[in-house]
Amino acid sequence: MVVRAGPELTVGQALLAMPGLAGLTADNLRRRASAGEVVDADGHPVDLDSPSRRNISLYLYRDLDDEVPVPFDLPVLYRDENIVVVDKPHFLATMPRGRHVTETALVRLRRELGSDTVSPAHRLDRLTAGVLLFTLRPEVRAAYQNLFASRTARKEYLALAPADETLTTTVTVQDRIEKTAGDLRALVVDGPVNAISDITLVDGAGPHGVYRLVPHTGRTHQLRLHMASLGVPIVDDPLYPEVRPELAARPDRADFSRPLRLVARVLEFTDPLTGEHRRFESLRSVSG
Repeated sequence: MVVRAGPELTVGQALLAMPGLAGLTADNLRRRASAGEVVDADGHPVDLDSPSRRNISLYLYRDLDDEVPVPFDLPVLYRDENIVVVDKPHFLATMPRGRHVTETALVRLRRELGSDTVSPAHRLDRLTAGVLLFTLRPEVRAAYQNLFASRTARKEYLALAPADETLTTTVTVQDRIEKTAGDLRALVVDGPVNAISDITLVDGAGPHGVYRLVPHTGRTHQLRLHMASLGVPIVDDPLYPEVRPELAARPDRADFSRPLRLVARVLEFTDPLTGEHRRFESLRSVSG
């Protein structure tokens, strides 16, 4: 946070006057400062009674909300000196964001491996399960992240959705997807194409079928939006084709019985350090 109060206030008074800290009491602030939780840009503890100065950056560690434990394992599919590949379950976020901090794949891995240098090379949505790659050493991080930034890593997903026999022949969806901050859903808009997916029904037995989805780009919610646009929304999607608040709220009540039926099934690439061909497959199913 940036303190903009004048020098007539102490640092503590200036912090308590900030709208973003509404509800913070003077006693609570002093307790946090005593615990070293209020620091300057260099990480040094702050004296709350010192005069405030304009436009200085201070950092206050916020209290974390109680998180609902995600009751699923995070199996390791592969590990070497550079990377670790896991089979992420539904409902577990890739990395801390918003309300989800400890219940994330990154925090779990760092704790299990006893290392703060573990870092995700890419991300999966919290509701999507499947293959997820992490790097173990900072010096190799950029090489593996570039596999995804340059689209040289191949990803294949499976999804359960209403069976449509016309999709047994691969359909390529191409459009422009944009997602704005604060909006739960991504939208198809006019403009140059930035989202491309190949969609194929591979098992159409019964009212629901299994689809193979191959994204050639990586827009937020791309596969979910493309499936809905074809009239075959993924089973138990809380956002597409319309928002379903009751379904979205279930995990917050510790109800994990209705996962989004979308799994990142395959990840393959040429290892940027060894030149070896790598292929990893999730063991998770979309059929329940």
